[in-house]
Amino acid sequence: MTGFKIQGVPGADSRCSDRLRGKRLLLVEDNELNMEIAETILTEVGFVVENAENGKEALDRFLASEPGHYQAVLMDLQMPVMDGYTAAKEIRNSTHPQALTVPVIALTANAFAEDMAKALAAGMNDHVSKPIDYKRLIRVLEKNIE
Repeated sequence: MTGFKIQGVPGADSRCSDRLRGKRLLLVEDNELNMEIAETILTEVGFVVENAENGKEALDRFLASEPGHYQAVLMDLQMPVMDGYTAAKEIRNSTHPQALTVPVIALTANAFAEDMAKALAAGMNDHVSKPIDYKRLIRVLEKNIE
């Protein structure tokens, strides 16, 4: 994996709290390697992870889910078919019982202030830049998941 960098790979100090263990995340990522790494790490620290390859697939999975099925959505922003901004807006504008309450966290290489503002304007709750610092991501999830 030359050139691929993972920051904050979980160790004993970055496992999710007992309160979050077993919580279900919808991980939306179009890059297969990024998906595999994130899913493996999040599963190892205690989350249950389901995935989608683009915003449209994520939207469809979310809309078809029972209320409470997902405790958070981790959304890449730059994807084919439907980008993360559009998917987040569609989730927020839907009639799903969790439309306005499910935490949607942006995962993106776009780390500029305007990118963060655009993610928040699309209805996302927070922003974690890539390469993903998993300790930070877990802190963000702990802050956003009830």
